[in-house]
Amino acid sequence: MAVPGQGFEPATGDGPAAAPGGRGAELRTAYEGLLQIRRLVNGPAGTAVPAPWEVRQLPRAVALALEAAGIAPSALDAEGRRTRTGYRVAAGAEPGRVEVTWLGPAGGGAAGAEQERLTACAAVLEGLGWVCLLYRGPRRRRFLEVEPPGGLSGGPGAPGGYAGPGGSPLS
Repeated sequence: MAVPGQGFEPATGDGPAAAPGGRGAELRTAYEGLLQIRRLVNGPAGTAVPAPWEVRQLPRAVALALEAAGIAPSALDAEGRRTRTGYRVAAGAEPGRVEVTWLGPAGGGAAGAEQERLTACAAVLEGLGWVCLLYRGPRRRRFLEVEPPGGLSGGPGAPGGYAGPGGSPLS
């Protein structure tokens, strides 16, 4: 939910479950704002690639895209136990990447659905210009690694954000 002066905070899957119907209007406004930023700053690429803002705030941008697509986030109770099955977005093992996992309550069947659900997450994100790779990690659990096109993370050699096909920042 929005905190005055802070803006909309998308669900990452590590917070409490949102009240039903309480976020719809804010979510639509935040997502439309993201698309408008893309139109304004990406030149001819428009909404087809992430904007520099998204690259700098990668977990937030990815979570916003997934939530706006109607994919349910996971949720935690006050003791930190999973109470709902859904996506979880967290910083990746390397800078400039995030990991999306499919988690749920113990015995809830999240592991059995993770390949299908993470593939659906990848389809949403790839449609918005992100690069997604599905991996099998520790304990044979799958996760989705998400990064900007060309592997650009806004780091050294990438002052403008998005890099073109040759890996050179677009000016």
